[in-house]
Amino acid sequence: MLTAYKRMGLIGFLVVALVVVCLVAAGKGQVPISPAEVAGSLLHRLGLHVGPLPSAVQGENALWLVRFPRVVLAVVVGASLGCAGALMQGVFGNPLAEPGVVGVSSGAAVGAAAAIVSGVTFLGAWTTAAAAFAGGIVTTFVVYAMSRAAGRTEVVTLVLTGVAVNATAGALLGLLMFRTDDDGVRAIAFWQLGSLAQATWAAVAVAGPCAIAGLLVAVALSRKLDLLALGERPAQHLGVDTERLRITAIVATALLTASAVAFTGIISFVGLIVPHLIRMVAGPGHRVLVPASALGGAVVVVTGDLIARTAIEYQELPLGVLTAVVGGPAFFWLLRRTRARAGGWG
Repeated sequence: MLTAYKRMGLIGFLVVALVVVCLVAAGKGQVPISPAEVAGSLLHRLGLHVGPLPSAVQGENALWLVRFPRVVLAVVVGASLGCAGALMQGVFGNPLAEPGVVGVSSGAAVGAAAAIVSGVTFLGAWTTAAAAFAGGIVTTFVVYAMSRAAGRTEVVTLVLTGVAVNATAGALLGLLMFRTDDDGVRAIAFWQLGSLAQATWAAVAVAGPCAIAGLLVAVALSRKLDLLALGERPAQHLGVDTERLRITAIVATALLTASAVAFTGIISFVGLIVPHLIRMVAGPGHRVLVPASALGGAVVVVTGDLIARTAIEYQELPLGVLTAVVGGPAFFWLLRRTRARAGGWG
């Protein structure tokens, strides 16, 4: 168990790491801007006339119209995915649960794609996010219902359910692509690949409140998730309404996933790998795991997006493809590790 001092040290380290990668990411691009100038621009906007302003032509516009919205949205998406992964693993009692692996991200993407193809705008800028939330929450409940047996979540059933859900979501996305025009096809292809290329302040304004609400709920549930880890009956004896806890956590997971998927598409494996890395350092306690996973997810997505848009000159790799290339082998390793610990699934 980590002492309170070490827990604060871990959180502090992740906060510092996030600030550093954000400053670096905001400065990288066709218009190079130093971290000091990025920080100076931020401070000047806050009314503190400290530090240098960008010396490059159009440096301020590059920062505030392109770079900062993208970095902030990357933070929102990463924090949402990291927190959603930790929350799902706690609720399902399964280290392999993650929005992308079990199909929740795909379900949310189907909802968002359906809203785009149908042209429905009854909630204005919130329509796509609301449709993604609806798709995510339906998928989460389906996965939860199908993977539970005799009061516990079976590993094999969870993975197979995720395979089935992802296959079904892929078929629905293909059907939507068949039924729409060229613009719709390109939009749905964007969802399947995952990218932050369309980041704007308007997207941040919609995704941000959803992510904050989901994060606050997840933090509030942390203590009860620790009790649930003892087992369903012990948790009930300690005063936890386990069904209410699970339903609340599922809604929070869908909200977090929707905020991540609505404007960036499917970005897999962040919610799987990050909580595992945090758990290896901090242990299984959710009061540290949940906020640390959110911060770690933000660091990973900001860093991944930086690599995606700078690795190849004048081209941008899809972020979802990049995370899958790294996360896929890691998932195989975790699957074998979990199987070995369980003594086989035969």
